[in-house]
Amino acid sequence: MNPTSIPAIKLNLYKYPLSLPVLRFIFIPKYPYSSSSSSLQTLNQSQTNSISNSLYHLLPQTQNPNNIVNLICSNLKQHNSNLALLHTEVNALLPHLGAQEISRVLLRCQSDSFTALSFFNWVKNDLGLRPSTQNYCIVVHTLAWSRNFSQAMKFLCELVELVKDDLPSEDVFKNLILCTEDCNWDPVVFDMLVKAYLRMGRVREGLRSFRRMLRVGFVPTVITSNYLLNGLLKLNYTDRCWEVYEEMERFGIAPNLYTFNILTHVLCKDGDTGKVNKFLEKMEEEGFDPDIVTYNTLINSYCRKGRLDDAFYLYKIMYRRGVVPDLVSYTALMNGLCKEGRVREAHQLFHRMVHRGLSPDIVTYNTLIHGYCKEGKMQESRSLLHDMIWNGISPDSFTCWVLVEGYGKEGKFLSALNLVVELQRFGVSISQDIYSYLIVALCRENRPFAAKNLLERMSQDGHKPELEIYNELIKSFCQCDCIAEALLLKMEMVDKEIKPNLATYRAVIGCLSRLSRSMEGESLVGEMVASGMLPDLEICRALFYGYCRENDIDKAESLLSFFAKEFQIHDTESFNALIRITSAKGDIARSLEIQDMMLKMGLLPNPLTCKYVIDGLWKARRVDSASLMK
Repeated sequence: MNPTSIPAIKLNLYKYPLSLPVLRFIFIPKYPYSSSSSSLQTLNQSQTNSISNSLYHLLPQTQNPNNIVNLICSNLKQHNSNLALLHTEVNALLPHLGAQEISRVLLRCQSDSFTALSFFNWVKNDLGLRPSTQNYCIVVHTLAWSRNFSQAMKFLCELVELVKDDLPSEDVFKNLILCTEDCNWDPVVFDMLVKAYLRMGRVREGLRSFRRMLRVGFVPTVITSNYLLNGLLKLNYTDRCWEVYEEMERFGIAPNLYTFNILTHVLCKDGDTGKVNKFLEKMEEEGFDPDIVTYNTLINSYCRKGRLDDAFYLYKIMYRRGVVPDLVSYTALMNGLCKEGRVREAHQLFHRMVHRGLSPDIVTYNTLIHGYCKEGKMQESRSLLHDMIWNGISPDSFTCWVLVEGYGKEGKFLSALNLVVELQRFGVSISQDIYSYLIVALCRENRPFAAKNLLERMSQDGHKPELEIYNELIKSFCQCDCIAEALLLKMEMVDKEIKPNLATYRAVIGCLSRLSRSMEGESLVGEMVASGMLPDLEICRALFYGYCRENDIDKAESLLSFFAKEFQIHDTESFNALIRITSAKGDIARSLEIQDMMLKMGLLPNPLTCKYVIDGLWKARRVDSASLMK
């Protein structure tokens, strides 16, 4: 479509309201000038409407608000877009510069896109005004007409984002159409709008603009159509892809090889590989032979679905049709073989690929290394690692991870640590995830000192350990009764502004209680409360049993009462243990007192409570009988 067919477009626009709101602006001087869009100033129309005053004509031309457009245009023409001089000459009239005036200046400069662009940027960046949707559309049309497509696309993307964030009621497509009545324009602008929406990640709006183009009589290019198909594919809108393809056929948009490759990918993503052959036949009927992208898409799809026979059949067909498999083809086939546990065959294919002159990349090596690691063949994986480094390919985070994890699954953590040291010697950066994995694994192997050394190396590499890593280390030290190291780590956490949590205190208090240092553990409860944290049942039991082990029954009893009163922790198990201890000592009176205390707290004695009380009564009776016999 060309500009001469615009009447046909107007007929199709009757369904859209044609009233276009025009924003007006007020100039607010800014020193120094800033281009920040967040500081652009906008006011409502009623606040900035020009005042039609019959006395304005008596003012000098340079002070007449009604003459601001003429002054700006004249100055731009005379001084070759010297914006500093323009600012000086029209400074007094800038409060009268609104959206309508900006549009009039842009329209009068449309034959000189450089001047129009300079003026638009001056308004937006130096004056701090936010151009209206109409202003943007005029400058976009002007730039596209003069073939300055990159700048036009930049402003379209800017406008799309502006409308999304601040002017949701504005219709960019309609505004672009309306502006064609007054300025030079090129239908390519509407293709660019579709691409702008897609570039900004707004695929639905891109699809809507594509369909509106068709409704008003524009025919998008096949490049725009492919751009849209690719955007829909990335979001898994496969049904929409076929709808767009049908619309392309209906409106005579001839597909190209790229179109068919995208749709082949759609078929594979749908899992409908049964329709692939028919689609390829149609592709060939249209005069397009499958290329390397087509074959690679199909091979990759077949390999992912475990259809290796079909994938290798295509691999052979490629040679017959003169399409030489590339690195992507071989890597996809190797990945398929590795998933089937046929790593040796994948390695043979790797050698065949190298023999045919293709150099493996990081993805190829990672595919094989991962395959060997899954089978526990770490020697072969390590050999491939050395091979890739020798060939100048630096291992990435995935390479490091699969190797470390492979050693971890074999329980060979010393080998994993040696690997880390070796990789660092080669200048490979070790990720925080790998450090964290190894520290946790060593802790669970009850090797906290080795884990602590790795923590120090992790910090030296610039990684900041997280709370969970510190907790794993503290827990591991506590399980080994190394309380001094655990307390030092807790202090280190606080120094690094990492706040200990409930798990931290559970581990430390539990260890202190087990080491007959229950008083220190109880002091940590006070520290917890002061930091806004409440102890739980596990901490209560740890302290209770700690005092019991220290034979401080009075303290154990008062602790239970304290936790019940302050933290509403009522533990029948601990009370039963206390009754068992006092009954075992023959202090039945105290056992009965503890039972009464339980009842007052609302705790009902259970069968164990009764058993311990009865055992105590029976023991007391036997003691009395023995004393009477004497």
